[in-house]
Amino acid sequence: MGEQDGQRTITTAKEAADDELVLAFGRLQGAANRLEYILGRRIEQECGISHLIYEVLLILGRAGEPGLSMRTIGQEQVLTTGGVTRLVDRMEAAGLVRRVTDPDDRRGRLVRLTAQGEETAVRASRIHVENIRRYFLEPLPATDRKRFAEDLRILSHSARDALPQLP
Repeated sequence: MGEQDGQRTITTAKEAADDELVLAFGRLQGAANRLEYILGRRIEQECGISHLIYEVLLILGRAGEPGLSMRTIGQEQVLTTGGVTRLVDRMEAAGLVRRVTDPDDRRGRLVRLTAQGEETAVRASRIHVENIRRYFLEPLPATDRKRFAEDLRILSHSARDALPQLP
C-alpha cells in the first residue's frame, strides 16, 4: 500500500480486499443483510407481511393522525413514486391502511393505519422485539449495547442527510 497525504493508498485488488475500512463496512453490510433476512422472515411467517410493509406500518404509526402523504412515505423508505403507490395499493387491499383526503389540501391524499393495520403492527412488533433481542443484542457484550445502538442512530441520520431528495 502506498501513502498519500498521511493516508494509505490502495494499489492492488488484494490490498483493497484486505483494507480494514473495506472489511469493516463489508461486515456491517453483511450483518445488516443477514439480520434483515432472519428478522423479516419471522415477520412474514408469523404475520403474513413483508419487512418493508412492517416498516411502513411503523412509519404510519409514528406519524399518527391525520396520516402521511405518499411522497413522505416514499422519502422515508427511499422508494420511487411508482414503488410507494404499488406498496400502498397492496397494503390497502390487505386492509392495513386507507387513503383519506388531506384536510389541508382537498386534492391531496394521506395514508393512515386502519384498526387492522394497528393490530398487525403491534403483533409484528412483539415478534420483532424478541428476535432483535435474540439476534441483534444478545451476541454483543451487554456493556456495549447502548453505545452501539447510539452509534447506529448517528450513522443512520448521517446517511439519511446525505441522500439526495426524491422528486
